[in-house]
Amino acid sequence: MSLLNIRDLSLSIAGVEILHSVSVDMQPGEIVAITGESGSGKSLTALATMALLPRGAVVKGQIFLDENDILTTSESELCAIRGRKIGMVFQEPMTALNPVKTIGSQVAETILIHERISKTEANKRAADMLRRVGLEVSPLRYPHELSGGQRQRVVIAMAIVLRPKLLIADEPTTALDVTTQARILELLKDLVVSFDMGLLIITHDLAVVAEIADKIVVMQNGQIVETAKTEVLLYNMKHPYTRALFNASTHRVVMPDVITSGTLLSVDSVVRTYSLPRNGVLGSRPNFNALDNVSFNISHGERVGLVGESGCGKSTLTRAILGVEDVQSGWIKLDGEPVFSGKRPNIDVRRKMQVVFQDPYSSFNPRHRVDRLIAEPLHVLENPPVGKLKDLAILKALEDVGLMASDAKKFIHEFSGGQRQRIAIARALIIEPELIIFDEAVSALDVSVRAQVLDLIAELCHKRPLAYLFISHDLSVVRTVTDRVMIMRAGKIVEHGETEKVFTNPQNAYTKTLIAAAPRLPEITYAIEPV
Repeated sequence: MSLLNIRDLSLSIAGVEILHSVSVDMQPGEIVAITGESGSGKSLTALATMALLPRGAVVKGQIFLDENDILTTSESELCAIRGRKIGMVFQEPMTALNPVKTIGSQVAETILIHERISKTEANKRAADMLRRVGLEVSPLRYPHELSGGQRQRVVIAMAIVLRPKLLIADEPTTALDVTTQARILELLKDLVVSFDMGLLIITHDLAVVAEIADKIVVMQNGQIVETAKTEVLLYNMKHPYTRALFNASTHRVVMPDVITSGTLLSVDSVVRTYSLPRNGVLGSRPNFNALDNVSFNISHGERVGLVGESGCGKSTLTRAILGVEDVQSGWIKLDGEPVFSGKRPNIDVRRKMQVVFQDPYSSFNPRHRVDRLIAEPLHVLENPPVGKLKDLAILKALEDVGLMASDAKKFIHEFSGGQRQRIAIARALIIEPELIIFDEAVSALDVSVRAQVLDLIAELCHKRPLAYLFISHDLSVVRTVTDRVMIMRAGKIVEHGETEKVFTNPQNAYTKTLIAAAPRLPEITYAIEPV
C-alpha cells in the first residue's frame, strides 16, 4: 500500500494554471526527490500535500495519505494530521523559527499541540529529540544563537518529534556549507531508516538527489517530464530537459588566462575579536576570535576564491575588506591605501570596491526602478556623471550583463532570480571598480541559472581584467571561476594555493574533509547525445 499517492494534481491561481496533472507515488521508507528549476512547481506540489496552498487556489485531483484524501479533509482534521502524520522542513530555518522562544520550547510545542502530556515531559522529549538530530547545545538557547546548520537541525527535530509517516523537506541544504550539508543529508537518511517514514525532498541540486534519493521526479513548467529510479534515470535520461539539468549541474566555464600586474589588495596579520556573554554573574567575558592573524594578497586581474564552513570568519573578513567593520590589529590596504583612515572608512578606497550579495532581491529597494538601483554606487565618485552621461553609464552596465535598455524602467520584482543577479552585477560594475567581492553570489540559484551567471562572470573576465574575491561554500563553483583558492577555518587561512592544485592534492586535513563532503554527480556517458 502506498504511503503517498498524488493523482492528476492540477492547480491554478487567479485563472493561471500552475500545476498540470502531477502524479507521484511513494512507499513507506522510500526517499523521493522532486527536482527542477525555480518556478517548475516543486514547492507548490509540497504545499498541496500539506494542504497549505494560498487563498484562492483552485485544485483538482487527489492526494492520498494512507488512503485518506488530503484535498477533501476538513481543516480541523488537517490540523491533527500536520505534525503528527506529515512533517515539513522549510528551506530557510530562521524564518520558520520563532525568534523570541527557545529552541526546546518550540520543539515541545509540537508535542503539546497533539498530545495531552505535562509540559515537563514535553520538554524532556524535546531535549531528547534535539540530541537525536545531533544538536549538542542547550534547549534553552534561542535561534539567533545557533549557526545555519544547527537551526536546520532544530526545524528537523520539530518536524519529526512525533515520528510522522511522511517528512517533506523543501530545499533543506541549499544555503548550507558542504560539511553541514553532508551531515544533514546523512541525518535525513538515518531518520528514514530508523522511523520507516517516507521522505519527499524538494531540491534543484542534482548532486544531492543522486546521493540520497531512491526515485527522482523531474518537473518543468508545472508538469512532470520524467520519473524513474535514481540509478536508472541518471544513466538513461530520456527527456532533453533532464539532460539539460544534468549538464548545468556539471557546467564548467572557460576562463581567460590570468594576467596579473602588481598587488591590488593586501591583508596583513588581521585580527578581529568579539566579546561573548559573561560566564555567570561575576564571571569574565571571554573573547571569540572571528579573524585570527589573517594574511593574503590579491593581484590586479586575479580571481581568488574563499571557502569555509559557516562561522569560519568569511563574512567578518568581507566586512573588514569593505571598510564596514574595523579590526583590532593588522591592516588592510587597496592599491597601497588603507581601507580605514584612523577609525573611519577611507572613502577614496571604498569607491574602488563593490560587492555582489547572495540574495539580490533583498539587496534592492523594491520601490525603485532598475535605472535608479544600478546608479546607486555613482554617488561615491568624486565627479559622478549626470544627465545623458549617467544614462549612458546605466545602459552600458545593463548591456555588459546581457540585459536590454528597456529593462532600466522596470521594477526588480519583474525579473527572475538570475536576471536580478545580473542587475546586481551591473550595479557593481557601473563605477568600474578595481575589486569585486562575490559573497555567495550563486548559492541560492538553481543549476541552470547558476550556469548562466557563471558564464556571465567568465565573459566579463574576457572583456576586462576583472579582479575579484569569490566567497562560496560550493566547491564546484569555486573550482571553475578562480585561479587561486584559500581555505578558511576558525578565523584562520589553513591552506591556500592554485585552485586546481588544492583540489587535486590538498595538504590540510580540513581541506580534505571539505572536498570529501562535497556531493558529486557520477560520471555519465550518454547513450543519446545531450541537447
